[in-house]
Amino acid sequence: MKNIVTLIALFLFVVSAQAQQFEKDVFATSEGELEISFIAHGTLMMQFNGKVIHIDPVSWYADYATMPKADVILITHEHGDHLDAKAIDAVKKEGTQVVLTKTCNEKYTGTKVLSNGESGTFAGIKVDAVPAYNIKHEREAGKPFHPKGVGNGYVLHFGDKKVYVAGDTENIPEMAGLKDIDVAFLPMNLPYTMTPKMVADATKMFQPKVLYPYHFGETNTDELAELLKNQNKTELRIRNLK
Repeated sequence: MKNIVTLIALFLFVVSAQAQQFEKDVFATSEGELEISFIAHGTLMMQFNGKVIHIDPVSWYADYATMPKADVILITHEHGDHLDAKAIDAVKKEGTQVVLTKTCNEKYTGTKVLSNGESGTFAGIKVDAVPAYNIKHEREAGKPFHPKGVGNGYVLHFGDKKVYVAGDTENIPEMAGLKDIDVAFLPMNLPYTMTPKMVADATKMFQPKVLYPYHFGETNTDELAELLKNQNKTELRIRNLK
């Protein structure tokens, strides 16, 4: 009986591990390789020089009890598909630094708050908090899905490479101030964030070397590819980030 229980436990472990095989890309930097795992939707994991960074970990998309423990957790804003206390608790370890917004801190305390325009260094990784908000799309008149000054996007510095994770935003004017972005994640789903046209316009503003649309739901990514077909400064990569 004991052997049967052990075999069942091993089988379940293997099935769980197989279910959590996420797509990954690797980028060379001046200080070692950066590995980015595409979990789902707005959820990412990055590994760099032995450090693990989870961005918007959410239990819907992964079993965080079995994921690599975090050195840094970044939360872009307070909505449930981005801020999940259960996932944060599951992936924390002693010394994990949780970085989020003031509004998020009202729901999950014991953290480091960064506001738009502020920066910090966490586990040796510099992080800049940048604006993320709606201009056009609203819940009702005068109430945008993501008000200005509430949510964050983040620019992460890995050696000589910069990665921009935009959070829930539209093609806001502040994007024109982004410089030398190597990898960008831009959201693309209605009514909450951007249309493919908005993502294309945002891409042209700051011309990242590599663009991943994310948080795109059922949006047709072919439309974005068509809009960017003559944009030779940016490589478009589509991953499973619905």
